[in-house]
Amino acid sequence: MDSLLTSQTLTNITVQSPGLAERVMISTLTTLPTCVFLFINGIMLFTLRSKPVFRETCRYILLYNLLFADTVQLAQSQIHFLLAVLRITVSYPVCTFLVNFTHLTSVISPLTLVVTPLERYVAVCYPLRHATIITIRNTGAAITVIWAISFLNIIIRTLLFLSLFEELGDLEVKGFCGDIAILLGTKSDRFDKAFTCIVVVAAGVAVIFSYIGVIVAARSASTDKALAFKARNTLLLNLMQLFLSLSSTIYYPLLVPLLMIVTRIVLVRIQNVFYLLFIIVPRCLTSLIYGLRDQTIRPVLIYHLCCRLKCPVAEDKG
Repeated sequence: MDSLLTSQTLTNITVQSPGLAERVMISTLTTLPTCVFLFINGIMLFTLRSKPVFRETCRYILLYNLLFADTVQLAQSQIHFLLAVLRITVSYPVCTFLVNFTHLTSVISPLTLVVTPLERYVAVCYPLRHATIITIRNTGAAITVIWAISFLNIIIRTLLFLSLFEELGDLEVKGFCGDIAILLGTKSDRFDKAFTCIVVVAAGVAVIFSYIGVIVAARSASTDKALAFKARNTLLLNLMQLFLSLSSTIYYPLLVPLLMIVTRIVLVRIQNVFYLLFIIVPRCLTSLIYGLRDQTIRPVLIYHLCCRLKCPVAEDKG
């Protein structure tokens, strides 16, 4: 099986990992920024629940769902990384639980980005019907469907893993606990790729369709030009956020070809760089992109980041 062969190859990489000093340095360099951004994301989540305007506005509710998923995945990814760097081995059932829990939240981000552009599209193209279409109840239903799809993905992945569970000679994962460790058969691999493609296409179509609709609506004389301009910029940010949230899917595909080019110790270091670029950074940008850009969120966010002290930005806004 190709997936099993790749898993064994990456296992050999983990075995020939750097020395203790380098592992401590790598752990520190990744854990410190992760903790900083977990703190910022936590403040952002608190901010989005601190005022009625955030709790009762649909786009802020969707943003909260997106940020919550990114925050949980950031914490989970760091746990996986530390398990690999510190050479802590776990059993296949534990590894499956950790990986599937990570997948539960990783799917939430792109699925939320399917709904968010449509909300902006309705706001610009159907402003008179926006209040009746985009309601808190409908938003809650959309979020429920998003989580249900994510749970269904996890259930199918678990069933596929259990179907090959008896073929395992040893219950302990040899090396890195990650996606490749539990993709034991072609069915699991094909399902994972098919589900990812469906989510990518759905999110991409939603963003592009909404962007084109907003551009066309902006040319109409009856359309609020300022609102259309802001919506267009928001949709561009949604598209960028989609690419960032899906960047983790190219993590392993980029590593595997490098196996034949560089030495394994060099590959471990490249793997660490890829982890920072494709796992940590995308999960940290949501709060910065939306928190600092939004004129309603920014003063409240900075106020809480300053530990509720008087900040110049907050004072200017007030």
